[in-house]
Amino acid sequence: MTKFSDLALDPRVLQAVSEAGYETPTPIQAQAIPHALQGRDVLGIAQTGTGKTASFTLPMITLLGQGRARARMPRSLVLAPTRELAAQVAENFETYAKHTKLTKALLIGGVSFGEQDKLIDRGVDVLIATPGRLLDHFERGKLLLTGVQIMVVDEADRMLDMGFIPDIERIFQLTPFTRQTLFFSATMAPEIERITSTFLTNPAKIEVERQSSASQTIEQKLIQFAPSRKDRSFTEKRAVLRKLIADEGEACTNAIIFCNRKMDVDVVAKSLKSHGFNAAPIHGDLEQSQRMKTLDGFRDGSLHLLVASDVAARGLDIPAVSHVFNFDVPSHPEDYVHRIGRTGRAGRLGKAVTIAVPNDDKYIAAIESLVKQPIPRGELPEGLDLAAAGSDRPARDDSRRDGGRDGGRGERGEGRGDSRGDRGEGRGRSRGGDRNRDRAPRPVADHGQQASMDPIAVIEPVEVVAEAAPAPRREDPRRDDRREDRPRDDRRSEGRSENRGEGRSDDRNRNDRPREDRPREDRPREDRNEPRRDDRRRDDYRRDDRGGPPVVGMGDHVPDFIMRSFKIVESAHDETEEDHAPAEG
Repeated sequence: MTKFSDLALDPRVLQAVSEAGYETPTPIQAQAIPHALQGRDVLGIAQTGTGKTASFTLPMITLLGQGRARARMPRSLVLAPTRELAAQVAENFETYAKHTKLTKALLIGGVSFGEQDKLIDRGVDVLIATPGRLLDHFERGKLLLTGVQIMVVDEADRMLDMGFIPDIERIFQLTPFTRQTLFFSATMAPEIERITSTFLTNPAKIEVERQSSASQTIEQKLIQFAPSRKDRSFTEKRAVLRKLIADEGEACTNAIIFCNRKMDVDVVAKSLKSHGFNAAPIHGDLEQSQRMKTLDGFRDGSLHLLVASDVAARGLDIPAVSHVFNFDVPSHPEDYVHRIGRTGRAGRLGKAVTIAVPNDDKYIAAIESLVKQPIPRGELPEGLDLAAAGSDRPARDDSRRDGGRDGGRGERGEGRGDSRGDRGEGRGRSRGGDRNRDRAPRPVADHGQQASMDPIAVIEPVEVVAEAAPAPRREDPRRDDRREDRPRDDRRSEGRSENRGEGRSDDRNRNDRPREDRPREDRPREDRNEPRRDDRRRDDYRRDDRGGPPVVGMGDHVPDFIMRSFKIVESAHDETEEDHAPAEG
């Protein structure tokens, strides 16, 4: 049996591998490392969890043992599709190169450019990056790729799924033609084959196991059920998931739950936490610090359930994952292999459970066609009542629920509570509560039964007393009818003073005014379309004091200089051709 000591690695690398607890290489490592040490291009195809990261990490450290890094010119480059995978590769370099003086830099999004620029300026031997952030540094003039001796592309098929292939091709063109290329992938799509044939020179193709196969140490199970209603499918799937996790008991030491969409990741994680499970989400929209904190908690055991999108399905080395739950069936069959590959790693036993509804039949057929075997079917957990799983909220106290409904928003709140279920009850508790409980009851006539039990309140007729007719308004002798002869500002101030003095003193004075003097809101509806008083005044102001027609657009008078300019223009039109004729003689 081959051992690491037989692979001609640097003694310092062998010491680090031994301290990490490894003695025997995996099949992909045993076959890829010798070709990489010889300087050949390598095309490695192996399922996830077989140790592809060490297949290029160990020979790179050995080959880079001699030489010195220059500023802004890394000696080697490792491309990873996600931030988490890039960070994991960086951790492997720290583990295996701790007895060497090699330097590294990690270029990923979510981290400031300043700290990364400082590392690049000092010079690094190993540069680990995601394609987008690497090109950002290059376009800013902070990085040169002309000194790259070894280039590694990890999880190339994931690069294809995430749309990084154009960036990968551009990065290949920025590196020297004489570089050594190590290309690793779990599957080989036609686009991946085109890139390898273009940028790899006579590669050593290593395919350890059948392409897109699942590990034999993983117990697979498919749970299919038909939801009671189409709009309850998401809710009932959450109930099935919770029951499956609960039935596993202590056997489920930790688990990764995969969803297809980021918003579903948040909803499922929140649902599990509301039922007492120790769960947290991770997806691409979260801050990088939060994502790393969540992964660290899952690795050290402080987090039990990790609800993730496919950002965590590729390449993450978390060895002791006991279970994987596919809350959603992946739309791409290759993703199924990568998801369930998070468990059963390094010879351990694992269990993968997939929840499916009738709409997922075509995806299940594609997965079974890819892995060349049917997925064993399982039954729904015993004791699960899907009809009662209308809401995944925890059960509440009945007395509290009734109190919230009775002390809610009156008849309107009860109607919402009956039609919308828990939503109406929540509104009753939040907006009603003790405030309505202390309110005095509304007086209702007694008709032999309680008013609260009568669906229609009977109101006694109330005698209407006609009000006395208001006294006629007395004319104000101070009011002058010749308002047009006053300046405009005085008339406005007078109108404001009248409104303040008479309009606000008594409400009846507002009704006693002439109809045109009332505020607009107090007029009858048919009179509201009449011209406003200010508009009529404005028309009066536009008239000349001498009784002439109103001046349009120029106020009370026309400036003299405009009149002079008009005359000059008119005289210009009266000029004859003789005025423009050239002088004779």
